[in-house]
Amino acid sequence: MRAMSLISCVVLVAACGEQNPENSASCGFAILGAASKALEQLYTGTRVLSEVPDDFGGTVPARVPGHGTTPALVGETDQGPIVAYDGEGFPPAPGFGVIMVNDSTDAFEGVLIYNLDPPMGYPVLGGVSNGHYVIPLLGMRVAWSAVSTARCPLFATIDSTASLPRRSLASGHVPGLALRGEGGTPSSPLHPLCRFVH
Repeated sequence: MRAMSLISCVVLVAACGEQNPENSASCGFAILGAASKALEQLYTGTRVLSEVPDDFGGTVPARVPGHGTTPALVGETDQGPIVAYDGEGFPPAPGFGVIMVNDSTDAFEGVLIYNLDPPMGYPVLGGVSNGHYVIPLLGMRVAWSAVSTARCPLFATIDSTASLPRRSLASGHVPGLALRGEGGTPSSPLHPLCRFVH
């Protein structure tokens, strides 16, 4: 039922809002189905990650189902990594993000953001921020062939070397935040505006 609710809600958002050119009509619906399949895998509890993957850092692909892939910066605090998401569709609290690891290659693929209550009892690895508040970040190993195809990939390719605006990480929202993967060391906790919302 939750998976069907996700599809219904995101379809309404996509129908009422501006369509991202990344999504053709066929791939748009395929991505919604893929997000629901990933959610079903997450709810089994057997694929949940207890720690952040080694290759998670720098600039990463992130998206909300129904919206396009957005390059997002990963920073580090003493409370764990924070993904700075400046794309469309960031959920009002509560919501949660999921680090997606390909189960066939053990490679990090991207961060999928859900506009749903986070499941209880799963390890919180960090957070996803829109610059005003932080929602929990979970992690899972995904049966990748079930959620992503060459024709309709779950995440579009991004330029991980591109220079991005760092307002969510470095304009005072999270003072002392070090960018994960760039050799930084976190020096202060989250700013009160960037609170975790469970």
